[in-house]
Amino acid sequence: MSPTNPYEGLRILVTGGCSGIGRATSARFLELGAHVAVLDLSPTGAPEGATVHVVDLGDRAATGTAVDAAAESLGGLDVVVNNAGVSAVGDVTANDDEEWARVLSVNVTAMARVTAAALPHLRRSAHAAVVNMSSIAATAGLQERVLYSATKGAVQAMTFAMATDHVREGVRVNCVNPGTVATEFVDRMVQNFPDPVAERAALDARQPTGRMVTPQEVAESVVFLASPLNSSTTGTSLAVDGGMSGLRTRPVD
Repeated sequence: MSPTNPYEGLRILVTGGCSGIGRATSARFLELGAHVAVLDLSPTGAPEGATVHVVDLGDRAATGTAVDAAAESLGGLDVVVNNAGVSAVGDVTANDDEEWARVLSVNVTAMARVTAAALPHLRRSAHAAVVNMSSIAATAGLQERVLYSATKGAVQAMTFAMATDHVREGVRVNCVNPGTVATEFVDRMVQNFPDPVAERAALDARQPTGRMVTPQEVAESVVFLASPLNSSTTGTSLAVDGGMSGLRTRPVD
């Protein structure tokens, strides 16, 4: 770590790092002088300078192999950003057991798989940190998001439990709770509605700021939580939601 740049030389692993929040986060770490490895289903879209490892995070053995390969390519691991996730739309009647199992595996269990595989490497770091991607859906009831909300509530609870387990080992664990973020993820989600344009406008309108959060704004928060200068910040949930979790504004005419 440079005395003038705490990110210089840090070894960062980002899951889902080839699109959306993950790509913005990977790019920001690279701009700050860190070394970045990305785990994703496809290498398409990875920021220039990142090392990409193609893997299905639903497979525990393959995940462990990919994490070890990433650590080897970087010369170790200092930070893990558990960002990979999928959407789910509908009320409690909308998704069958197979879909519940699939979304829980990607959004929750994959974070456990990646972190468990990364811990032996993180324990050897002087600046070990894990940042999990939760959501406003963990703390606010969103319409037609029952399954997705269940996974993100689990991520927040898991973050606090993991932070407790590893605080004495010097491994910090925090999560970011974004509001709705303007990504390809949202573009795909709104296609499940009868009027995608109206649904996108509604997503903008429900933010007190009147617009969705940008991937770059979330990336800045991830970078903040990963900083070695924040060595006493652990077991926290950071809202990046345009005020959605706490503000109540009048409707716009």
